[in-house]
Amino acid sequence: MGIATLKSTALTMVAPGKGILAADESTKTIQKRFDKIGLQSTPDTNLAYRKMLFTTPGIEQFLSGVILYDETIRQLIDGIPIPEFLESKGIIPGIKVDKGAWQMVNLPGEKITEGLDGLRDRLIEYKELGAKFAKWRAVITIGDGIPTDTCIEANAEALARYAALCQEQDLVPIVEPEVLMDGTHDLEKCREVTSKTLKAVFDKLKAHKVVLEGMILKPNMVISGKDSSTQTTSGEIAEATVQTFLEVVPKEVPGIAFLSGGQTPDQATENLAAINKVSPPAGGWQLSFSYGRALQDEALQAWAGKEENVEAAQKAFLERAKKVSEARSASSA
Repeated sequence: MGIATLKSTALTMVAPGKGILAADESTKTIQKRFDKIGLQSTPDTNLAYRKMLFTTPGIEQFLSGVILYDETIRQLIDGIPIPEFLESKGIIPGIKVDKGAWQMVNLPGEKITEGLDGLRDRLIEYKELGAKFAKWRAVITIGDGIPTDTCIEANAEALARYAALCQEQDLVPIVEPEVLMDGTHDLEKCREVTSKTLKAVFDKLKAHKVVLEGMILKPNMVISGKDSSTQTTSGEIAEATVQTFLEVVPKEVPGIAFLSGGQTPDQATENLAAINKVSPPAGGWQLSFSYGRALQDEALQAWAGKEENVEAAQKAFLERAKKVSEARSASSA
């Protein structure tokens, strides 16, 4: 394990003013995105869409890294392997390595992320293909009687095992325990579950001797459920999020790259700005972003699968990336 390499890569991933584009939609997920514009997902249409994003002029000002999918990391842009193309722009290539969240046996409504079998060999291959970091997502659902301790502990253990395997190959692990926005729960319930989940995750990471300085945390913001009767302001979200993280996230972690988790582009941008405004320097970590839909949705709608719309779509993508980047620079001063 090259600890110096891990630390250096992790710090670059959360460099001031920059964040990570999550372009790692699975075949099933990208079809859902394309359904909105009436387009069929194929390797060629997937590549055309991602090429539109990755070739946007100036995007390297706001993006430090891109999370790729297995299909994408093997594709070419103008004859150049995509990881190599991204690196030529100063953007670090990464890879999603989990196999998705599946229903847990005997635990209705709860999921466990799979993909540990054969992961070491897959990481070796992805490193050879040019990946410098990886991502694994765990999903925690709030509902009647859930999440259970069993679900939280099982997902925390999987995240820790994944992270240790990544660092063995000098790949920075993005550790993503997502407490879903789906549900009627209020802000306080989200805070309680988020805190409990993160405590379990860091306990397992330490047990597996994961180098915290060589990882990135990708969590949800503390936010009320989509169907909650009490929706909260960005200021309330920011206060609850920062306070929770100060209590449970070790200072050794170089950066927190928030997921957008179903928020609109404007919501995700506004909430990130509010979080950076209230965050004291005591945390020690950079507060960044790793957004998928919140960065892409406007560009996807503008593109609509048509070559003649590429320029307009790239303009929309660059504008949103700039707004989210500026949200990182918000200050209480």
